[in-house]
Amino acid sequence: MQALQAGFIPGNLNNSEDVDVNILGYMQKVGRALMVPVATLPAAAILMGVGYWIDPVAWGGNSALAAFFIKSGAAIIDNMSVLFAVGVAYGLSRDKDGAAALAGFVGYLVLTTLCSPGAVSQILGLPQDQVPAAFGKIGNQFVGILTGIIAAELYNRFSGVELHKALAFFSGRRLVPILTSFAMIPLAFVMMYLWPMIYGGLVHFGESIQGLGATGAGIYAFFNRLLIPVGLHHALNSVFWFDVAGINDIPNFLGGAQSLAAGKAVVGITGMYQAGFFPIMMFGLPGAALAIYHTSRPENREKVASIMLAAAFASFFTGVTEPLEFAFMFVAPLLYVLHALLTGLSVYIAATMHWMAGFGFSAGLVDMVLSSRNPLALNWFMLLVQGAVFFGLYYLVFRTVIVRFNLKTPGREQAEAQVAVAPVQDKAGLAAGYLQALGGKGNLEVIDACITRLRLTLKDRSLADEAAIKALGAAGVIKLGEKNLQVVLGPEAEIIAAQMKTLAEA
Repeated sequence: MQALQAGFIPGNLNNSEDVDVNILGYMQKVGRALMVPVATLPAAAILMGVGYWIDPVAWGGNSALAAFFIKSGAAIIDNMSVLFAVGVAYGLSRDKDGAAALAGFVGYLVLTTLCSPGAVSQILGLPQDQVPAAFGKIGNQFVGILTGIIAAELYNRFSGVELHKALAFFSGRRLVPILTSFAMIPLAFVMMYLWPMIYGGLVHFGESIQGLGATGAGIYAFFNRLLIPVGLHHALNSVFWFDVAGINDIPNFLGGAQSLAAGKAVVGITGMYQAGFFPIMMFGLPGAALAIYHTSRPENREKVASIMLAAAFASFFTGVTEPLEFAFMFVAPLLYVLHALLTGLSVYIAATMHWMAGFGFSAGLVDMVLSSRNPLALNWFMLLVQGAVFFGLYYLVFRTVIVRFNLKTPGREQAEAQVAVAPVQDKAGLAAGYLQALGGKGNLEVIDACITRLRLTLKDRSLADEAAIKALGAAGVIKLGEKNLQVVLGPEAEIIAAQMKTLAEA
């Protein structure tokens, strides 16, 4: 999972300029914005995990301290729809301003209040018992995302508007929450007629996937990995991990006893869209890293070892996989497809065997330990056994395929002329190096980041020197559309993005 960082928008840009109408590009922006509310989940996982460790039997009933931690985490889980409205509005706003977040919150309150069962009954003149049940579920993450997107677009368009002097106080950013609240009124009337159909469709989709059981979980996991190169896996994850289509796997799992008592969770079922990732991230990918090391040229092994060791440890301990995946994603696409298939297989096996564990951040050791005392965790230790098998399977498959097809994984490439890059001593120097490699600060229109990638919009992408970017330490470079570029750095992406923004604004 990924957290949003600050973005750079150069001065003197009009609100109507450079609107990215590319669907793929916009979906990436939405996916990135989703990481703002998702970034709160580790806090919930830690708080509730500690609570369940203190009192795994009564889940807070026998310990005031345990109840304190569990309820603190539940406060986050129970309000994820509001967090989605606020986070998406903030994440999609041009300059990441709090006014956009406030507008998202205001929009969510207005829309959910107007579409609540009581309000629908009064406005449409329906008896209370004839109001569709869908309106009882109006406060979900889908509505949060919708209001967040609308609030962000209103902010991007109207945050620079100047009103007449008599109304000058309400100019600019102050105007946006007001406009958002008014915009929700016609939307609410539309939703009074459309929401039952939308909600019914989402529930049908969720029930169809759930109806496939372990097979559906495996299919989801396969596409989860396939979408990582273009950054759209976040949008897919929201369907299965949150309450967009009625599945809500992560909050229901983290809710533990509370979810069980409310009938939202089933032991051995809840967590099926999470559990099978642990064997892959903790064991499978490190096995792939070992295979890449063993198949590298002898003269390159020292360098390859340092890269693979760091990437494998990040995958095992925290579940951050992109630094390792991008090491072979583009140089050996066949391996990546096999990786996606093996991930689907792992999630299918865990779901079939009802070996359950969950996460608030990602499927690494930290989350496994925290979730092990959750009342919904079932035979979680078997995921370690499965992981040991997948370590060997990944090693065997990767080593065999690399050698058989002579794939140019790290350390196997032919010697090439090295790009001269001045050594950097700190993050500021590294950020300056990336700015130069990207064509200079004048070539950058947008600087943004998630936890492992720089997400950039360039005026002229041909000015970016991919070889120099990789020589600075980037694990991969992804080109999207005509102007968008992603640079895979690993967990330091946030710091580098902030430093680049500072340098670009200087």
